[in-house]
Amino acid sequence: MKYYIIAGERSGDLHGGNLVKALRKYDSQAQLRGFGGDEMQQAGVDVIVHYRDLAFMGFISLATSLFKIFGFLSRCKEDILHYKPDALILIDYGGFNLRIAKFAKSHGMKVFYYIPPKVWAWNQSRARKLKAYTDRVFSILPFELEFYKQYKLQADYVGNPVLDAIKGHQIDHNFLTRLGISKDKKLVALLPGSRKLELKLIVPLMAEVAAAAPQVQFVVATVNNLPSELYSALQGKPNVRLIEGETYNLLSYADAAIVTSGTATLETALFKVPQVVVYKTSSLEYLIVKSLIKVKFISLVNLIADKEVVKEMIQHTANKDLLGAELLKLLNDNSYNSSMKTEYERLYSLLDTGSASENTARLITQHMKP
Repeated sequence: MKYYIIAGERSGDLHGGNLVKALRKYDSQAQLRGFGGDEMQQAGVDVIVHYRDLAFMGFISLATSLFKIFGFLSRCKEDILHYKPDALILIDYGGFNLRIAKFAKSHGMKVFYYIPPKVWAWNQSRARKLKAYTDRVFSILPFELEFYKQYKLQADYVGNPVLDAIKGHQIDHNFLTRLGISKDKKLVALLPGSRKLELKLIVPLMAEVAAAAPQVQFVVATVNNLPSELYSALQGKPNVRLIEGETYNLLSYADAAIVTSGTATLETALFKVPQVVVYKTSSLEYLIVKSLIKVKFISLVNLIADKEVVKEMIQHTANKDLLGAELLKLLNDNSYNSSMKTEYERLYSLLDTGSASENTARLITQHMKP
């Protein structure tokens, strides 16, 4: 079978790479082409556009990049028609992928959506588009299925790929020694995110917190597809280290974490690291988002648990004093830590339903049979 696969972000590329590897177990003759990144490319996908060229975040950024986005949409549509795939596999990246799904469906193609857009969070009418433009949706969040029922959308819960990745991680037992990190001091992981706007606003805040706690060691998880100057506020501080590509090793040893809202909040929870979640954006962007959001929480941990498990500090409450106080509580209040870790255990059990990549690949190949 020929598949066209699209992932527009770093996490989607990682999950796409794992899905492709699993897909080849069920379809040894699979041919794949599309938009993605290094992980998908290494798995054997002919990547024609790298996700780093598709990195637009937020309404303001989107509005100023429309010409470029429409150019990529046109290129993608032309390439799909030229490639003539048997099926289209979409991964996350809702704004772009829903348009491609509509296009593919209008040309009679099978469309599968793995890690669908969070239509339950805002603009819930997009669920009707998911139903109209897809043959099957593969969800990685268990509570989504109940939401989809009201739209009679065909969906399966396949497990969560983040848990798959964590299960497959081999801990580097020399991590602390290799980086010269003391075992006698508390270690805090700083996960500022993977988008430019996030880093511009959150890195300076993290730097203020680190400066106010000289007795604590801070290690920043950086990403390689962003300019190093975005981390400049944290560079050169005596109690701060920056590492690249070792987030899971860092979380394996961290005593606590400050995490930008996103997939990293779930990763941190599954490593059972006490955390506080932060989110900051421009004032205009925040007003827009606040008026549209339909859910009580922003972190995946709290959304899946359907209650506050970790503190969320958003916009004005994401400041040095409140964040610093919460961090000290995470580091020193054993009862608080224990309660959070108990909730993490429940979360782990809820998500542990086998390999999401394997389950999705198996279901895709089943649906491809005549």
